[in-house]
This record gives sequence, C-alpha cells and structure tokens, in this order.
Amino acid sequence: MARRRPDSDLNGKIAALLRDFAAIQTSKQKTWGYKRAAAAIQALEEPIESLLQPDGTLKKIPNIGPSSSRIIREVLTTGTSATIEEAIARSGKKPDIERQRGLRDNFLTRSQVLAALRNERLRGPRREDYRGDLQMHSTFSDGSQTLADIVRAGIERGYEYCAVTDHSYGLPIARGVSMERLARQHAQIDQLNAQHKGRFRLLKGIEANLRADGSPDMTADELRQLEIVVGAPHSTLRSKDDQTARMVNAVRSPGVHILGHPRGRKYGSRPGVAADWRRVFDAAARSGVAIEIDGDPSRQDIDHELAREAVDAGCLFALDSDAHSTGELRYAETAIAHARLAEIPPERVINCWPLERLLAWAQTRRSG
Repeated sequence: MARRRPDSDLNGKIAALLRDFAAIQTSKQKTWGYKRAAAAIQALEEPIESLLQPDGTLKKIPNIGPSSSRIIREVLTTGTSATIEEAIARSGKKPDIERQRGLRDNFLTRSQVLAALRNERLRGPRREDYRGDLQMHSTFSDGSQTLADIVRAGIERGYEYCAVTDHSYGLPIARGVSMERLARQHAQIDQLNAQHKGRFRLLKGIEANLRADGSPDMTADELRQLEIVVGAPHSTLRSKDDQTARMVNAVRSPGVHILGHPRGRKYGSRPGVAADWRRVFDAAARSGVAIEIDGDPSRQDIDHELAREAVDAGCLFALDSDAHSTGELRYAETAIAHARLAEIPPERVINCWPLERLLAWAQTRRSG
C-alpha cells in the first residue's frame, strides 16, 4: 500500500521563509517581529490560502504586520518570495540559511495536524482513542504547571491518566529534581490520586537523561521508585558521529519504558542523534520499549516518516505532549497526527491502553 503523506502546506513554507528573513535582520526588533509572524502562521488552524480575500488582501491575522503580509501575498501569488531570497543573497548568510532549511523536514503546522486528525482515510489512532499523556513537566523541574494543574487539565481533556516526568537530577540545566524533592512530589501525587480515585490517576514518572553510553543517569534502586521512566538524550545532539550503540543500549537498559524524543532534533536548529534507526527500533521491539513521538512543535520527534520504520520493526509507541504548561497539553495532538500519518495501529500505542494494561506492561520493564 502506498504511504500517505501530509498535503502540501503553504503555512509551513511561509513560516519558514519568515524565519529565514528574521535570521538576517540587523535589528533585534525586526528579528523578533518576523519570528513572531512565523510562529503565528505555523499556529494557524486553517490553510492560509483560505484567508485570502477576493480583492487580494489578507484577512487580519494576529501578530502579522504589514511587511509580513506583503511577503505572504507574494508567496501566495508567485509560490516563493523574491524579496526574501534577494535579501538572503545580499546578507552573506546564505550558507547558514541553507543549513537551517535542511533541518525542517517533516514538521507539521497546526493546520496539517488538524487535517490529519480529521482525515478518516488514515488508519492510525484517533483523538478519542487517546487515554493519557505520558511525558510532561511540572514546577518540580522546568515546568510552570503544578501537579494539581496537570490533574485538572487532564480531566478537562477527558484523560484517564497522565504521567508527570520531571527531569532527573543529572540534568541540572533543566532544574533536574533531586531524590529528596522527588519523594515530596510522590507524597503530593498520592494525595491527588486519593482525591480523584476512580476518575483520574497521576503516574509517578521521570525523564531520565541518557548518558553517552545510553544508560540512564539514575541507579536501579532509584528507577524502581518510578512507574514510568522516559529515557531521553540531551547531549551530543549536533554531532555527526554514529550513536547507534548508545541508543541500542538505552532501549536495553532495565527500568526504561519509553525512548523519549529519540533524536533530540529541533526545528531549524539541530539534526539530533545520528544512528542506524532500524537497528535501534529492532532492539526496542525485542525489549518491549516504546518509541516516543514527542508532539512539541519544535521537536516532532520521531516524525511520521521515521515512525513507519519503527512500525515495520514491530515497535510500541508513546504519543506525548512534552508539555511544560497546561496550554501545551494540546501538543499531544501533534504526536497523534504523526501517528495517523504513519498509520500506527492503535493497539501498539500505549497511551491508548486502559490503565491496568499500561501498569502491567510498565511492571515488566521495572529495573531489577
């Protein structure tokens, strides 16, 4: 069967061009303005063509000024922006811009996400199949949401459970949580679960940092205190060196349930881990470790094309928001969209499992 691809997306093309324009500005104010305009276009919930009026003007879009509007109309009329391309050629920064352009493959805009969620021809998991989010951060590390906020927002979204996965102590730059603070967090989780028993369950998780050899930065005894462990790379994300051994070791490590944002890529910024991903996926399938699709718009990692290789390898999947605030919980929809485009069978998505099945599976991956 032919693989489905997302429809052509002018929103993404225009947003990328506006980011290019931002990168060559000499004024901080203009740089910020074009970046803000790019973000506004990426966040549009409808194709930008639908906002073009019969007289050739655009309907008002928040955070889009006159200069950005002219560029948008230019792209809608000609398919590109000679204004931006000529400015890049004069700037002396063309090599940097070309490098950034090479780091934008398979990122979905909000419009594409919603189109994939609506597309009934896709056989992947539906929004209504999704029972809970298994990667997010609270005020215990680098998030702005409290545990109570997570529970409230999860219930509002119709979830049965969520896992709070603050950063482990080995990542101080993200305010990694000490074991003492983790114990306090667990006491609060117990209280919240008692209040919402039978309605919602908050799982005790962690996002463990993967060392250079792929091992998590926590001891086996520490990992046993967690219900869900996301192991994720946060270093050596710009190196071209092969890191297959690191990632294979990560999915073989006792106690790791989910390989989180496996590449560690960032939109237009870094390529992430270089590896033979089919070998990694084969090892994950044998170990029963889930491969994450991280829905943060700047990550979208892994994307739908790479996810198809993991499907063929027989992997399980986790579709998560990586939310640091309650407003970011909708990022899970980006992960679901990639899963639908990859046509991942819903039964292989652990977020679609009932709580009892999820916990039973997690127990088989407990350390020791």
